[in-house]
Amino acid sequence: MAADNTLLVELGCEELPPEALAPLADALAGSLRQSLAEADIGFGEIHPHATPRRLAVTITHLAERQPDRDVERLGPAVSAAFDAEGQPTKAATGFARSLGLDVAQLSHLDTDKGERLGHRYTQPGDTTVALLPGMVRSAVDALPVPKRMRWGASRTEFSRPVHWLVMLYGSEVVEAEVLGLTAGRATRGHRFHHPDPLELAHADDYLARLESPGKVIADLPRRRNMILEQVRAEAALLDATAVVDEQLLDEVTGLVEWPVALTGRFDERFLEVPAECLISSMKGNQKYFHLLGDDDRLLPAFITIANLESRDPQQVIEGNERVIRPRLADAAFFFETDRRQRLEERFDALEQVVFQQQLGTLADKSRRITELAGTIAGQSGLDVDQSRRAAHLAKCDLVTEMVLEFPELQGIMGAYYARFDGESDAVARALHQQYLPRFAGDEIPERGPALAVALADRLDTLTGIFGIGQKPSGTRDPFALRRAAIGVLSILIGAELDLDLRELLTTAARQHAAIEDADRVVNEVLDYMLDRFRAWADSEGMATETYLAVRARPVTRPFDFERRLRAVHLFTHRPEAQALAAANKRVANILARQSGDIPDGVDQARLVDDAERALFEAVEGRRQETAPLIEAQQYQQALDALAGLKEPVDTFFDRVMVMSDDEALRRNRLALLARLQALFLAVADISLLEVS
Repeated sequence: MAADNTLLVELGCEELPPEALAPLADALAGSLRQSLAEADIGFGEIHPHATPRRLAVTITHLAERQPDRDVERLGPAVSAAFDAEGQPTKAATGFARSLGLDVAQLSHLDTDKGERLGHRYTQPGDTTVALLPGMVRSAVDALPVPKRMRWGASRTEFSRPVHWLVMLYGSEVVEAEVLGLTAGRATRGHRFHHPDPLELAHADDYLARLESPGKVIADLPRRRNMILEQVRAEAALLDATAVVDEQLLDEVTGLVEWPVALTGRFDERFLEVPAECLISSMKGNQKYFHLLGDDDRLLPAFITIANLESRDPQQVIEGNERVIRPRLADAAFFFETDRRQRLEERFDALEQVVFQQQLGTLADKSRRITELAGTIAGQSGLDVDQSRRAAHLAKCDLVTEMVLEFPELQGIMGAYYARFDGESDAVARALHQQYLPRFAGDEIPERGPALAVALADRLDTLTGIFGIGQKPSGTRDPFALRRAAIGVLSILIGAELDLDLRELLTTAARQHAAIEDADRVVNEVLDYMLDRFRAWADSEGMATETYLAVRARPVTRPFDFERRLRAVHLFTHRPEAQALAAANKRVANILARQSGDIPDGVDQARLVDDAERALFEAVEGRRQETAPLIEAQQYQQALDALAGLKEPVDTFFDRVMVMSDDEALRRNRLALLARLQALFLAVADISLLEVS
């Protein structure tokens, strides 16, 4: 066998949960990678493989053994190793015995702690084959199995019952036992196409032998691409577009070993039901890909991925058509049943649905967000009546049959039912868009009642959950408050709504009867939300100090906060930034050490030095220039203007002694520095910047 060969580890089992395949395979490969690195065993590439019935890893160019190691063992100091007659002491004989040597075989070694007895030798590396069983057992034991189970009389535990174990190093079987299985060279092919064992002569044969004759595509990315290509090819036969949801594609990939795409059809009468209902049923229940025509309307057809190559594919297609028919009929029934009752008539049912034990029912929440949405609409120039109406109806679809069956349709069904009830299009769109943005980078609601409802809903949740003491901690965030906070910021910034977050939170907090100290809660939520800007700034390539410079100011309007961040970020790239940041830090330190009040104004008659007169004139000139810019939130232009202060500021500190013995001069110069500092603080505290 070559000294540099491929290792194959495969654990065969009953069908694993599809969503667990990739994480488990990656974890297995990662654990083996770490163990080999720690053992100093060289290897090439590590490839995880996974199907519903197996987890596997192949490792190329795996070294045959560890390298030899030079070892040095140190014993007692020579002075303590021998007595006055030169005879070995117990310390020396004990050390020699621990090494299996005589004292005479030990060396005298010079160390930084003096001369000591010791022994140097070369320790041969262990063979890889000898170390692998322990590594594989540890890797399997450490797998993030979501829920372990036992089977039969065995005490072994794993996600599913295990049936075979392959461990090949090149052509050699690695003798090992894992999960009660003895390693061998026999894998198994497709459950139906090739149920008999498949002997592997060499680890390099794994993928090819499984594919033919085994009818198994073990490489997960390749299997995924095959499914995608087959789905697109089937759609092309109908001149249609297959809608491939990435999550569904991953799930289907985890359900099959030999994918075969087939196209089925359903009755056109079901198209009278909203497309989202049919799609949810096809995706959620049957794992089908739906098809759109040239007009982007749903077609009465679907693509399913079979896990076998049938001799009569039409039988498989018809079987799927029989299965989907009652599913779609259920969706049609739910839809027709829901339409018999107006959306607003369902509000009373919200009284029976608890939002949170201390915060009341969904009806209570709806009343709160109705008030808050009206306030937000009034401050934003939106239609107040429509915003209040949309907020009142926002949660009513949660008690419909359709949403109870398909929770992912919340908001979507509300919009449909609102239109059927004759509600305005703006109200219907608000019900549909109230949950936007759903994730980072998602679109925000369009301007109108949708904005007011989306903001009100999130602000109500944030203040309520903080108010009852259940704010997020570490990775624990059961009410998704981080997402709610980021959603509010995204909406305010994206829609350019220059609303005061403190005012909105105060209004929201006062709606909650369960909140006793509203001011404290408002401060906590406000800090929590503005702290989300740190990660946002980082994602935009801004330094943490840029965020801290803006955060140091009492800025409570997120749209304004974001504009300041961008302005300060651009300012840090100016050549004057470093000197001005250092000067502002020096000013801040000088002013912080002063006791007593610093005069508000500067007495020009006491400006005795040309440098301080020049700085005063520059500061006053820039004050007049930047005041309208800051009022218009044109912070970049304001900082560009303030950059011109570098020269007079540098000259001032070079020539003027601020802390003069003359108290009047000193206080006047401190007042000048305070006015200089105030110019920059109108945008941010640039003394916190670290500009290279």
